[in-house]
Amino acid sequence: MKIQRIDTLRPKARPSLIWVRLHTEDGLIGLGESWFGCDAIEADIHGRLAPLLLGEDARRIEALHRKMQPYVGFTGTSAETRALSAVDVALWDLAGQRAGLPLHDLLGGKSRDRVPLYNTCAGPDYVSQSADVRPGNFGLGSGAAAASVQARPRYEDLQGFLERPAELASELLDMGISAMKIWPFDFAEGAHDGMTISPQDLNRALWPFEEIRRVHDDRMRLKAELHGLWSVNAAGRICRALAPIDPDWVEDPLWMDRFDPLSELADIGIPLAGGETLGGLGQIRDLLQRGRIHTPIIDVTWGGGITFARKAAALAEAEARPIAFHDCSGPITLAVSTHLAMALPNVAEQEFTRAFYYGWYGDCIDGLPPIENGMIRVSGEAGLGVKLKVDGQTGNDSDCTSRTSQLNAR
Repeated sequence: MKIQRIDTLRPKARPSLIWVRLHTEDGLIGLGESWFGCDAIEADIHGRLAPLLLGEDARRIEALHRKMQPYVGFTGTSAETRALSAVDVALWDLAGQRAGLPLHDLLGGKSRDRVPLYNTCAGPDYVSQSADVRPGNFGLGSGAAAASVQARPRYEDLQGFLERPAELASELLDMGISAMKIWPFDFAEGAHDGMTISPQDLNRALWPFEEIRRVHDDRMRLKAELHGLWSVNAAGRICRALAPIDPDWVEDPLWMDRFDPLSELADIGIPLAGGETLGGLGQIRDLLQRGRIHTPIIDVTWGGGITFARKAAALAEAEARPIAFHDCSGPITLAVSTHLAMALPNVAEQEFTRAFYYGWYGDCIDGLPPIENGMIRVSGEAGLGVKLKVDGQTGNDSDCTSRTSQLNAR
């Protein structure tokens, strides 16, 4: 099971996304993914990781994970950690294929047969062109995603929560989805520096939540995303204003490495969530114990891969906390997260973005996790159960830029 070749592929239509393929001597191909800053991720994979991995036994996942740990960039979702994450996912995919078992069986088997979904209300072109998580890169007014497949629905859910939130909630309820996440506070003038929010902007951002509650009462559960844009004072004011809405959580109210100020916000009594930009078990421990987070959120393809994610989930379980897995990135991330959500006992629901799932995700891979009546599951296929369309008969590598490192080139 020696690793013979490492490919990176970057889809031309989605420059924020990168895929990794690990080829072994027995002909298996493991698939991984990461997101944001792909120039740096690709450089790290081929410049730092390839010399460490080529010729190594792909079965030694824990040992290789430790070998890939960088000396710099070892905390947070740095380029080095994102590169490690993508490779780690591919190693686990190989392990499942080799065993002839789906990933969740390697993780102890299913804790549940399917997982409830909540919809992150982005549009199909949300943060698709760069790593800037600001309104200018939210894809509002863009028609790029609709050009490829005219017949499929184009879910403009970000525009929807800004302009017709109750109607959007009705659409989701009709699909069996009874939880949604929105971020109207990002559009406040004060979000530029985060120091304060005006009464006018506060009321404007509260309106979508209030409108959904007015029409649907508690049939739709609500989550608020703040993207770490605010000071502790401004975030506290937002949290107190949201309290009557009774949200499931307020996500990333601060930059999430500010654990002690986060604990101050926890005293307000509103549930807090976050952590997708953190990597390393020490940071997750501090998020739980010092930050007193209600629900840590892990991005498997940012924070350290499956090897990291299952240990982070155990830390949360030891604190009697649920854990949630992030998906607003790519289709492989959703597949990996769904396997973890089915296996781990302290996962209550799985994030997805219906504009992505019913849009461009299907252009990229075969074997998307099936969704029925607001629930997601995975197939019984070995490993991740998904394949890049460029690996089969439905596409070719000309849709991507690619780079390869291989054993005989060392």
